Amino acid sequence: MNTIRHMVYREVLRAVVFVALAFLALFFFFDLVDALGDLERGAAQGYHAGYALLNVLLQVPSHLYELLPIAVLIGTIYVMAQLAASSQFTILRTSGLGPLRALAMLMALALGFVVLTFVCGDYVAPEANRAVQNLQARFLGDITVGRTGAWLKDRREGSNYAVNVGALSADGTLNQVQVFQFDNADGRLLTLTKASRGHFGPDGWTLQGVEQRGFEQVSKTEPQVQVRRLDEWVWPTALSQDTVAAALLNPNRMQTVELFRYIRHLQSNQQSAQRYEIEFWRKVFYPLSCLVMVVLALPFAYLHFRSGNITGYVFIGVLVGISFFLLNNVFGFIGNLRNWEPWLAAAAPGVIYSVLSLAAFGWLVLRQ
Repeated sequence: MNTIRHMVYREVLRAVVFVALAFLALFFFFDLVDALGDLERGAAQGYHAGYALLNVLLQVPSHLYELLPIAVLIGTIYVMAQLAASSQFTILRTSGLGPLRALAMLMALALGFVVLTFVCGDYVAPEANRAVQNLQARFLGDITVGRTGAWLKDRREGSNYAVNVGALSADGTLNQVQVFQFDNADGRLLTLTKASRGHFGPDGWTLQGVEQRGFEQVSKTEPQVQVRRLDEWVWPTALSQDTVAAALLNPNRMQTVELFRYIRHLQSNQQSAQRYEIEFWRKVFYPLSCLVMVVLALPFAYLHFRSGNITGYVFIGVLVGISFFLLNNVFGFIGNLRNWEPWLAAAAPGVIYSVLSLAAFGWLVLRQ
């Protein structure tokens, strides 16, 4: 049995590596063309072809994380179909490789891909993405989420604060900061503080170039506005650099722990965390999709292939795998719109396809 296991594992690994490298080469080319288009925009800051190539190379771990499950599917389908077409799998079955043993053997290999996907997506890719964003912030502009910037909320004793950060520089400098202070009792706006830039400190945020407007209600008919301009002002807050960065980053580029902490921050400030909760559970379940891909591929070993039709079956299997990823994204959007349980929206596609694959596998085994 060890000989059979080594043979199957060797062929599957070769096929998966080949498919993954082919996809990565394709994405590398597209990213390189896109990065070379930024040379003119960043030339004044010293952005040259070497930095563009580094930018593209740092995006490879993210692509590998996204492509690994589909590479596992295509590689495993190809190997299983080849074994079936050459009647090798029939020989293996007569040698004692029963359906459950074949499933367990491939699931053990899939667990290795699960670990690789998790490590790549939770450790390697986030660090590479952070380096990419720092590189882009240094040469091509600050980290931002658009014209409106990122909005955060902070609850303090007696007041609520709504904070808007326009952008975050590579060195951690806050740009275009606005701090709105509201009264807890009646929700009245108390102060509006604007700062051109700021830095994180042990006691809060140190804001510079500050303009602060205080709104006082002297009477119902006589509101009063006081304006102060300060060179520097320290705002005591518990909002850390990681929290601000999380608000500016795409949630699928964050570590699972960072997502969990940001979700806790949103919940403690009574903000909606549905989108981030769904993304959190998707990051938990996404590596397990390698198991689903292997279950999808195994039934192809029990099909009878005629000469020349193996390519058609492989193509059908690839379409099934692509439909899984499309359904995974659709469930995420629907779950966010319909306010489904986050874990259910993230786990449903994998459960559905696993059940269908196991049903097809069982039907083929019984038919054989």
